[in-house]
Amino acid sequence: MKHTIATLALSGLLGITAVGCAVTREQSTVGEYLDDATITTRVKAKLAEDPKVSGMAIGVETLKGVVQLSGFAKSAAEKGRAEEIARTTASVKGVINDIVIKP
Repeated sequence: MKHTIATLALSGLLGITAVGCAVTREQSTVGEYLDDATITTRVKAKLAEDPKVSGMAIGVETLKGVVQLSGFAKSAAEKGRAEEIARTTASVKGVINDIVIKP
């Protein structure tokens, strides 16, 4: 019984959150918003798992399947690796790499 109530509460919260976030920045559907959120989560997880990339120093945003990377890298190799990770993530249509290499 407790499990069912918790599941219903979580489902309701997720529904409200999805509607509350609605559609922004020229996105045409809530489905696209959720797809972009999923892509962002996947890229962030892959960055965090990779030993060659400082996932905490790199920001990830997705709009209509295009991932924008921002933040700082220690080297050109780290910047390139972050872009490679994003490009090879499922459903990514393109990558804008705005990562700055620290001097």
